[in-house]
Amino acid sequence: MARMEKRGTGPRGEHNREEFLALVTKAAEGLVRHEGLRGLGMRRLASTIGYAPNSIYNAVGDLDAVVMRVNARTLERLHAMLTAAVAPEASPRTNALAVADAYLAFVGADPQVWSLVFEHQLAPDSAFPDWYAQALARTTDLVDRVLQPMIPDADERRQAVATLWASLHGLASLSTSRKLAVLTPESPRDLARLLVGRFLGSVEVGPARPGPARSD
Repeated sequence: MARMEKRGTGPRGEHNREEFLALVTKAAEGLVRHEGLRGLGMRRLASTIGYAPNSIYNAVGDLDAVVMRVNARTLERLHAMLTAAVAPEASPRTNALAVADAYLAFVGADPQVWSLVFEHQLAPDSAFPDWYAQALARTTDLVDRVLQPMIPDADERRQAVATLWASLHGLASLSTSRKLAVLTPESPRDLARLLVGRFLGSVEVGPARPGPARSD
């Protein structure tokens, strides 16, 4: 990202609010991608985009709000990748396996940014804003629709989505932290497909369909 000329205390007509939110979010995402959460600070972020910190506080909020913007964008990118992995003509089990493949590919391609979704914690008395809840719901709803033909009961399906999501996250986290090899020599993809296949019943495990490249 090219550095912008210093603008003093904040936006002065150079960007509307949505453009400024996007500018801040992408810059914060880049810092996290290269340095993790420890690399993200308000002064560092402000310097990166060429604005004063007050500009970010006024237009976006505090650092928690910035992190949630990054996480919402991550979930939207994940949703796009999972959507591309689902084929209308494929069987439900094939699509479930393809979603697992796409999930692991997404995390493996951008582990620092993805880990922020789970590393960041709000204060106990804080609530997620509606726009963040909607970004999360879009992604989990996609998995819900994939599982619906195999798990008709809505309550059971909701539990299945949570179980598979948590299990795949644990597998991906062990893999990206290079701790999975301590447990087993198998690849994370093979283990994920075993997990989903066993969870949903006996399936034939075939080659993975390639997913789209990460979009920044």
